[in-house]
Amino acid sequence: MKAFLILEDGHVFTGTAIGADREIISEIVFNTSMTGYLEVLTDPSYAGQAVVMTYPLIGNYGICYDDMESRQAWPDGFIVRELSRIPSNFRCQGTIQEFLEKQNVPGIAGIDTRALTKILRDKGTMNGMITRDENFDLDAVIARLKEYSPRGVVLKTTTREKYVLKGDGYRVALMDFGAKDNIAESLNKRGCEVTVYPADTPAEEVLSTNPDGIMLSNGPGDPAENVAIIQEIKKFYASDVPIFAICLGHQLMALANGIRTYKLKYGHRGGNHPVKDMETGRVYITSQNHGYAVDDSSIDEKVAVPAFVNVNDGTNEGLKYTGKNIFTVQYHPEACPGPLDSGYLFDRFMKMMEVKKNA
Repeated sequence: MKAFLILEDGHVFTGTAIGADREIISEIVFNTSMTGYLEVLTDPSYAGQAVVMTYPLIGNYGICYDDMESRQAWPDGFIVRELSRIPSNFRCQGTIQEFLEKQNVPGIAGIDTRALTKILRDKGTMNGMITRDENFDLDAVIARLKEYSPRGVVLKTTTREKYVLKGDGYRVALMDFGAKDNIAESLNKRGCEVTVYPADTPAEEVLSTNPDGIMLSNGPGDPAENVAIIQEIKKFYASDVPIFAICLGHQLMALANGIRTYKLKYGHRGGNHPVKDMETGRVYITSQNHGYAVDDSSIDEKVAVPAFVNVNDGTNEGLKYTGKNIFTVQYHPEACPGPLDSGYLFDRFMKMMEVKKNA
């Protein structure tokens, strides 16, 4: 069956329908990863977006449910050049086609994803529609696309109830703004007892448990939209508790301290982004998924200093807060399937909690 991808600039791509039989409007973004499509599909940071995979063959090793990064798929749609018909892997538990259908994610295959990605790079991220309706009215669709904006996606993706990953080490409070499971698991593997809280949990409730550390997770959407959550993060900042923040958490901590964020032209999404540690000069290859960045020009060095920078475009990739046990990064040290270069940041967080505990 035919399917159509319609962009708000008027471009129309014709391909083959995959996944669920439904029409969606979403923000169209691209990911440059060669593997890890299941992790992409189950990353809550993609809520409110449809993902273009730039690698031309997707689904060749099938689906392994143990690799899911959350309880379900979050992208509104999935866009690929070619979807593998016959997966081959000893861990394979099903095809990506079956997964998309079960998760109610519509998509389109057989289009020129290289051309589509070049449009998004040249013109910037834009909204689009995936539809199977051959009789669409282009002008009417474009009008609808220009009105769309993903809203309320943090509260859509966060856990509904608090839960605990038992451990016999430091007690970490993880604020779930749309967290990937491997953040909690990376802490738990280091012995931490991790209590995962819904995004709208009051800071007083979390601090009353006297945690050894606080983790602010990744998540979807425009960070500045989360006004109430930012107010609670100000209270975390004012406490003496060591804090480590990733991606959206990094942006929210910045906003809580008067630092601005802005939308990138087409974002950073993929597993091959070089990031430089400004203290050591060492460059790490990182996994990233974000459409917004912290504005370096708005940083007061009395509050924080840039700690990491993106080698490709010079954008901010992390902050160290002056006089505080707080550091934040824009990229994903917990990344699955990788790269694993930045896993040491969890060990840095462990050391911060150790020093604080023994002070």
